[in-house]
Amino acid sequence: MNLLVKNVTITDPQSSFNKQLCDVRIVDGKIQSIGKITPEVDEKLFDAQGAFLTPGFFDLNCVAGDPGFETKEDIRTLTQTARAGGFTGLALLPQTSPVVQSKSQVEYIINKGKNNLVDVYPVGAISQNREAKEIAELFDMQQAGAIAFSDGDRALQDDGFMSRALQYAKGLQALLMVYPENKSIAGKSQINESKNSVLLGMKGLPALAEEMHIARDIFLASYNETKIHISNISTAGSVALIRKAKKDGVQISCDVTAHHLVFTEELLSDFDSNYKVKPPLRGKSDVKALIAGLKDGTIDAITSQHRPEEIEFKNVEFEIAHYGIIALQTVLPLLIKAGLDAGLIAEKLSINPRKLLNLTIPVVEEGAVANFTIFNTSDKWLYNASSNLSKSANNPLLGTELTGKVILVYNNNQYQEN
Repeated sequence: MNLLVKNVTITDPQSSFNKQLCDVRIVDGKIQSIGKITPEVDEKLFDAQGAFLTPGFFDLNCVAGDPGFETKEDIRTLTQTARAGGFTGLALLPQTSPVVQSKSQVEYIINKGKNNLVDVYPVGAISQNREAKEIAELFDMQQAGAIAFSDGDRALQDDGFMSRALQYAKGLQALLMVYPENKSIAGKSQINESKNSVLLGMKGLPALAEEMHIARDIFLASYNETKIHISNISTAGSVALIRKAKKDGVQISCDVTAHHLVFTEELLSDFDSNYKVKPPLRGKSDVKALIAGLKDGTIDAITSQHRPEEIEFKNVEFEIAHYGIIALQTVLPLLIKAGLDAGLIAEKLSINPRKLLNLTIPVVEEGAVANFTIFNTSDKWLYNASSNLSKSANNPLLGTELTGKVILVYNNNQYQEN
């Protein structure tokens, strides 16, 4: 069915209609016309009432349980949750069982995600079984459709291995997305090292563990003259290191999670394991630096870091609880709470993630393939058991009223109203 979106504010810096209040007509999956449009009898009418229309959100960093942990999240429920959060594309990390590290496993993910409103892209493992001992079959996985390579939330500790992986990826013109943590410094610590960790009586994880690892990766990327992407940075020092590296000409990019732009370590006072994430929640000065890094271009993208977990791994003592929150549905409300405007959201959540992965970037222009998200920054909604579409429920915001709602997503000639 054809769709006419009335009264929508186009927010796409690539578009000649950017910041204009328009109507948008979609016919057979393409944007036919933009402007002041009279409805036709045979089309579906949707009044956006001034809400923002951006290219569809894309997540660089999310996890499904499929294969191996489908009780946490399968690809069907993952894409269902993604649609509700405004995402029309997902990069799936390989931390599954078995690990996605071969041609056949990449093809499995692609086939499971077919014919969906949400585009599902597999990210292959850098190392066999994510153990950082042997390089995985990067070429075969790339040929099968892997869009990048990552060992997920396992940092590559061996310097020589990391250098060889960068060299190999350079030959394939592939992107390595790496998690930054020096394990010898981090040890078994689980929360940010600060006065708060002393107060709570828990071993703290110093910012130094993240920053030393990033410094190493900057040196290796510079030495090998290749690109590198740092996933989920969380400290002011990391922002400063990457800012300087970019000025020095290093081919480095990075992202930050939406929850690290809002949540701080003070929220851990009740030992709520739903706030246990990796990297840990940091201090207010770190949050301020992360937001500044987004605004000045140091940080390229925002991610959900969606990590579904069953209740038996979260409803336990903080020390033994698993890391992570389900996050796809709460990214937008958190970004609005952090004070980001619609233009910055479009840049960091829609355009830049695809640019980093060398994927086609949707544009809101006449004749273009329709791939967009419509959201309202002032609508309030209750995030609870009935509105949560994930199989898991590990999110500290469950049971609260949130501001900022996705009201429609469109992609692959399919659309969904929320």
